[in-house]
Amino acid sequence: MYSISREMVIHWKKGLLFALCTLSYVECFAPDEIPDEWMLLHVVQGQIGAGNYSYLRLNHEGRIILEMKSLKGDADIYVSASSLNPNFDEYELQSTTCGLDTVVVPDHFNRPVGIGIYGHPSYLESEFEIKVYYDRTIQEDPFADASYDPELLEASRKPQKQAPQDAPQEEESMLRTILIGILKIVLEILF
Repeated sequence: MYSISREMVIHWKKGLLFALCTLSYVECFAPDEIPDEWMLLHVVQGQIGAGNYSYLRLNHEGRIILEMKSLKGDADIYVSASSLNPNFDEYELQSTTCGLDTVVVPDHFNRPVGIGIYGHPSYLESEFEIKVYYDRTIQEDPFADASYDPELLEASRKPQKQAPQDAPQEEESMLRTILIGILKIVLEILF
């Protein structure tokens, strides 16, 4: 029978924690390609002190993508359609990752939308850059199925091919989810 020494457990813990940190680092800082349908509206740069908020308002209609990169420290983003001063207790959307935070503001949110930028207390000061994109993709009409058009009905019955470029992203996401699940199980066993 094998025995596991305390040093071996500590070694495995450090290795697994390093692997988890590496996965989150890759996920946060992976370069994303901006789709052609997205139009850059604004670029906002700012600084925020530890534990403080900075507030912005979004007045643009439509589906808006907020992409915030922490240039220094760690800034998090909170978005609300009901409050102009969202925080970590009052928000509808949020992103609190280690580097690149992305929030998609749906077109049905009432304007103005409140945006709160929070400076994580782990850093004395955080610097950030927010890129605001307008998604020009035509959204499907949710009531289109309620009307009857024989030509559209026939066209919808024909099988449609899925774009082959979507498959690798789905596989990568599934692989990442499985790998993180396995690492969590191993960590639970060791701890």
